[in-house]
Amino acid sequence: MKKTALICGSYAFDSIMVFHDHFKNHILPDKVHMLNVSFLVPTMRKEFGGCAGNIAYNLHLLGANSVPMATVGSDFTPYLAWMEKHHMNTSYIKILKDQYTGQAFITTDMSDNQITAFHPGAMDQSHQNKVSDASAVDIGIVSPDGRVGMIEHAAQFKQLKIPFIFDPGQGMLMFSGEELVNFIEQATYIAANDYESQMLQAKTGLDLPTIASKVDALIITKGSEGSEIHTDGKLINIGPAKADTAQDPTGCGDAYRAGLLYGLMHDMDWKTIGQLAGLLGAIKVAHLGTQNHEFDMADIENRYQDSYGESLF
Repeated sequence: MKKTALICGSYAFDSIMVFHDHFKNHILPDKVHMLNVSFLVPTMRKEFGGCAGNIAYNLHLLGANSVPMATVGSDFTPYLAWMEKHHMNTSYIKILKDQYTGQAFITTDMSDNQITAFHPGAMDQSHQNKVSDASAVDIGIVSPDGRVGMIEHAAQFKQLKIPFIFDPGQGMLMFSGEELVNFIEQATYIAANDYESQMLQAKTGLDLPTIASKVDALIITKGSEGSEIHTDGKLINIGPAKADTAQDPTGCGDAYRAGLLYGLMHDMDWKTIGQLAGLLGAIKVAHLGTQNHEFDMADIENRYQDSYGESLF
């Protein structure tokens, strides 16, 4: 019987703009206290995004039971049509008539650095959804979402004894060190990028070995350098997967997390899980936008073999 993953997090419309230069050439370090900078962005796209949306999309492509849970606004109609076109589960997408769906305005420079402005909209009401609303859930993830929603969903997963990944991402700034320690104590797994892992240490006062000792695994992504997994007192280094090209980093972390969930749902070992997750990120980075790539399991098996010299299954 196939396992089911409940994905708690944001849905958003992404306006992605590309600055054809480097931010560092236009920001004076000694003037950041009085910053007034305008970037000309001749390239712009509007995409479907949000952490839960991106994770659910990639997990769905893998053929897994992907159940996203989110609050969205009255403007969600085209996104809902996209989900229905791809036969995705929309049972726990709550539409709030008096709100906008979350909106992300992302500017990327030529070094893949990003500056993002985000309007949460309906996302701030994510606590209106309860983990217990969904049935037969085997694993979950608490990804960036409304502050109260993230706190309550983590507690609900813990109370229901459903293993879950805590993925603080951009939402980390909303929480105090004490609150982040509470998330760590509740979570089964933690996923963060390298910068976020350093921020997590700074805010909680806990070093990586201590954080890792409190969960089954601490996963840290490092972009083109691969990732590392701290588990059972060991460090597993995961080499990067081969990418056809590097077009757009937006959503790569979400694709990686879909790989984590799939691997856990299929009882894979951590090395295989990390490599599969890295492969999904490499597939995503070669495409503009967060949900414009496609693959099937035959593609995954071939790419996995090509990247890592071994069979996935």
